[in-house]
Amino acid sequence: MQVNSSRASAGRISVIRPEFFTPKYWLTWSGIGILRVLEMLPYATQRYVGSRIGMLIRHLPSVYTRIARRNIELCFPRLSPVEQTQLLERHCESLGIGLCEIATTWWSCDERVRKLAHVEGVEHLVAALAKGRGAILVGGHFTTIEIATRILGTVVPLNVVYRPTKNALLARVMCKGFSRHGNPIAHDDIRSMIRALKHNEAVWYAPDQSYRNKGAVMANFFAIPAATSTATSRLARISGAAVLTYFPERLPGNAGYRVHIGPELQDYPGDSAMHDVDRFNALLQAQILKVPEQYLWMHRRFKGLSADYPDYYGRDARPARPSHESRSPSVEA
Repeated sequence: MQVNSSRASAGRISVIRPEFFTPKYWLTWSGIGILRVLEMLPYATQRYVGSRIGMLIRHLPSVYTRIARRNIELCFPRLSPVEQTQLLERHCESLGIGLCEIATTWWSCDERVRKLAHVEGVEHLVAALAKGRGAILVGGHFTTIEIATRILGTVVPLNVVYRPTKNALLARVMCKGFSRHGNPIAHDDIRSMIRALKHNEAVWYAPDQSYRNKGAVMANFFAIPAATSTATSRLARISGAAVLTYFPERLPGNAGYRVHIGPELQDYPGDSAMHDVDRFNALLQAQILKVPEQYLWMHRRFKGLSADYPDYYGRDARPARPSHESRSPSVEA
């Protein structure tokens, strides 16, 4: 089922700069070439290659693997050490598959993507857009985040809020990939988000990573206080847009994906931004518990707003950099 939009979306793609062909970017070109080859492979082969990459990631002495282990320890204290290790291994495998899914996200045709995915709850999005005030689709940072936005882009002309990478060549390729199925919006471009909603369009973003700028609150995530953005409440209040959840699930074997668009959140935003955050976190946690290995555990989620909060990551913690930490939009009322 296709949802119509009142305005066509198109990303702004810069021309290829001569510097992209210097040695600085040769490794990036190699990675892009590998992804292009992966895109031509059958889905089952992609998954197999991804799982092998995940096994490699698991055994690398990476700070991100240690962070993932720590997050799993914090969020699943009732699991035994052996069970926590097994979950970490499944997570790394899921992450490897997610890396391969980037190829499908950027270059595959809509028909191939549709054959791989079953979209539930489209009627909720249709009903929200019928009100004429746009729709905010909020999700989470799962290892399926790339393919999930691609799937959603086959259903509705989509505005994807993203954070550009520091690698200029990769940022260009990523932006071009996004633009094939929607309109990319930089995470700090609040005006473009509001403009899209005013044109009755759908805006997707994931507000679940550590956020320590103005408007942050310490909200419980798996019963642990975590610095969290309240931007969704403010964006909904400013625009009058409906807020819906959008959660993906990579199915076992080669069955593809199931993604679910939830019904419009009623009485949202409420009287308390903290209450709104808690509502979303509860929904997000329920989805994580369905597919715990598919959540992106390699992010330092439990960084406090100040030194008064525990240092959960020790040597793997980084100094606070408020202007660069979050992928969530900062909306000022």
